[in-house]
Amino acid sequence: MPAVAIASGGNNKEYAGNLTLYVLVTCVVAAMGGLIFGYDIGISGGVTSMDSFLKKFFPPVYRKKELDKSTNQYCQYDSQTLTMFTSSLYLAALIASIGAVPVSRKWGRRWSMFFGGGLFCVGAILNGTAQAVWMLIFGRILLGLGIGFSNQSVPLYLSEMAPSKFRGALNILFQLSITVGILAANLLNYLFARIAGGWGWHLSLGVAVVPALIITIGSALLPNTPNSMIERGQLGEAKAQLQRIRGVDDVSEEFNDLVVASGRVKKVEDPWRKLLQRKYRPQLCMAILIPFFQQLTGINVIMFYAPVLFDTIGFGSDASLMSAVITGSVNVVATCVAMYGVDKWGRRKLFLEGGIQMLICQIVVATCIGCKIWSGWKCGKLAKVTMGIPIEEMSRVWKQHWYWKRFITDEDYPNDGYEMSKPTVANNV
Repeated sequence: MPAVAIASGGNNKEYAGNLTLYVLVTCVVAAMGGLIFGYDIGISGGVTSMDSFLKKFFPPVYRKKELDKSTNQYCQYDSQTLTMFTSSLYLAALIASIGAVPVSRKWGRRWSMFFGGGLFCVGAILNGTAQAVWMLIFGRILLGLGIGFSNQSVPLYLSEMAPSKFRGALNILFQLSITVGILAANLLNYLFARIAGGWGWHLSLGVAVVPALIITIGSALLPNTPNSMIERGQLGEAKAQLQRIRGVDDVSEEFNDLVVASGRVKKVEDPWRKLLQRKYRPQLCMAILIPFFQQLTGINVIMFYAPVLFDTIGFGSDASLMSAVITGSVNVVATCVAMYGVDKWGRRKLFLEGGIQMLICQIVVATCIGCKIWSGWKCGKLAKVTMGIPIEEMSRVWKQHWYWKRFITDEDYPNDGYEMSKPTVANNV
C-alpha cells in the first residue's frame, strides 16, 4: 500500500504513514470487545421472555404472565428481583468504566481489555450454570465489570493504533461488532428457545463465553500502543512500534509530538479537575449531554427488551424472538449505512433528520402499544401489522447517532484530558 499523508488528531499536522495490514488485523481483533457488549444487550431481553427461565428463577412473574391475562401486561413483568437481574450489569459497568482509567494508564490498554474479557468470561460461566438467583445477579455484576473495562479501553486502543486519517473508519469496527453481537444474540435466543426441555436459556447465557474468550485471548496477543509505551517511559520500544504500525521509518515528527503530549499529560496533577476547567466546559457539556439525551430516546430499552415488548403488543413467543432478530439485522445494515453517510453528509444533518424521524417513530410505537393495552385487541392487530417497522426505523436512525458517540471525546478533548474523558461517554452507555 502506498504511503499517504496522515492528519493528526487535533493539531492539523500531517504525518507520513500507511494503513498497514498489521494495524488492520490488530484493530479488528481489538474491536471484538464490542461483541461482549452487543451480545449482552441482545441476550437478556430474550432470556427473560423464556417461560422456562421465568419458571425457575422468577415464578411469581411467570404466574402473573400465564394465569392473569387481564392484568396490565407491563405489570406482569413487575418484579424488583427481575429488575435487579437486568440492571445490576449497568451499575457495575458504570463503576468499572471509571476504574479502568488508572488500569489502562499503568499497565496499558490491552491488559485492561484482557481484564475486562476475563471478568466477562467468568460472569458468563456463572450465568450459564446458574441454579439460584444470586448466581445470576453476581454473574451479571461480573459481566458489567467486564463491559466497563472493555468499553473504556477498546475505543482508546483503536484510536491510538489507527492512523489519524483512518481513525474514524477503524473505530467504527467497534460499533459494528456491537451490532453483530446483538444480532447473534437475537438469533441464538430464537433457536435456543425452541429446544425441548426448557434448558435453552443455559445456552443463551453460557454462549457469552465465546465472545469473552475472543477478546481475552486476542488482547493477550495484541501489541501495546505507542502512546501507552510512552506513558510508561518505554521510549525506544514506542518508536519502534510506531514505525511498525505506520509502515515507514521516518516517524520522528509524530513520535516527538506524542512525547510532548505525554509530558503535558503527566504535568496534570488532577485530570478529573482539569476537565472541569472553564475552557473545557463546552466540550464536557456536549460529551455528556449528547449521549445522555440519546439514552433518553429509549432505544437501548427497546433493543434490550425487544422480545418482551413484542410479546406485550400481541406477538407470540416465537414471533417475538424472530421480530428481535429482524430488528438486530436492521441494526447491522444501519451501522453500515451510518459508516458511509456520516463523513459524506456530516453529523449535523444526520442529527436534524434523525431527530425528526425518531420522533415520528416514537409516536407510532407509543400509539400501537397504548392501543393494545388500553383499547383492546383490535389495535393490537395494528401492532402486528407494523411488524416492528417503527422500532426498526428508530434503530436505523439511532445507529447514525450512536456509533459516533464514541468519537466525541476523541475529537473534542485535548490530549491532557483525552484519556480521562472516555468515561464521560462510557457512563452514558
